[in-house]
Amino acid sequence: MSINVRDMDDGTQRGAGPLLVRAAGADARADHRLAVAIDDFFLPDDARLDDRSRSAMATALAAMVVSIDAALRQHAARLLAARNETVLAETLTAASVSVLDRLVVAGLLRDMDLMRELIARVQQDALGDALPSSAPDEPEKPSLLARLVNQPDSVVAAGAMALLTAESRRRGAIDGGMGSHTDLPADLHHRLVWWVAAALRERFATDTDDAMAALDRALAEAAARSLAAHDEGDRLEAAAMRLAAAIEASPHELPALLVEAIGDRRIALFIALIAHAMGLDFNQAREVVIDPDSARLWLVLRALELDREPIARIGLALCEADARRDLEAFADSIDTIVATPADTARAALAPLRLHPDYRAALRALARKRV
Repeated sequence: MSINVRDMDDGTQRGAGPLLVRAAGADARADHRLAVAIDDFFLPDDARLDDRSRSAMATALAAMVVSIDAALRQHAARLLAARNETVLAETLTAASVSVLDRLVVAGLLRDMDLMRELIARVQQDALGDALPSSAPDEPEKPSLLARLVNQPDSVVAAGAMALLTAESRRRGAIDGGMGSHTDLPADLHHRLVWWVAAALRERFATDTDDAMAALDRALAEAAARSLAAHDEGDRLEAAAMRLAAAIEASPHELPALLVEAIGDRRIALFIALIAHAMGLDFNQAREVVIDPDSARLWLVLRALELDREPIARIGLALCEADARRDLEAFADSIDTIVATPADTARAALAPLRLHPDYRAALRALARKRV
């Protein structure tokens, strides 16, 4: 028996609709993948994230969004149930399309500030994890943070304990144990919470104005609760800065503290000690430390009047931890680094000490001029 169009089942035709739509867009998707691959191919090596950094960023971002998603849904559903909106509450807590995927498709997570923070955090953590563990000069001597925790100065001791707690929380967050705590700066945490709330709301398709009003109210209250619970002072970076301020290292004490912080793989404390001594904020000092070029870091260490031995020990540790840093070039240049007068180094670093927003504005104008 011949088969023609009239023999085809209408239901089959309707079921094939999504397949036909996908096939129709195949050329466009293939062109997009090709364009992205071409862009990636021509990226300079120093601008491309390595696989480890990409994986760490994906893990951190997913953990943040999933934890906020769970917290908002749980609290909003509890509010809705208490207000006799049981259908909405059940729908809100049911398994659904990934909020993370929706935010990615919408392009919201390409936010420059959010990506800058995540990339810097991932690179900071990777650098700290890769630092070689150096044997202490005195084998019986406790580690730096252990000594600080047991300091008779209660402010220093409390600061050291807060840093240990913040480090533990940051590491636990990667395993999904952060609750709705993102360890982000307040403004970035606020953006992410509201994006997740909007993505949750978007999943509902109802024509009932009263139901949507109840949902909006519950999600907004849940988001406000998350924002109120977020304390920027609990962040690892803030804890490190408080400890550096409490230590108040003298110029004579600072070199040994920096070397010991690096040797103990306490990269956040190392950055904070530099930031405090130079009058920078944590992000400015972190930018200098994680930069594989390292030129600004050597100037910073000379501006702080470090001599050859501590600079050599710090440089060697960083070169061992980061394959992008050239150990031979560092060895060849150490005489020049050490010979740089502290006043000259401080003058060269003057732009770094400008207000971060002012520096960003100057860079933006420079890009437009080019």
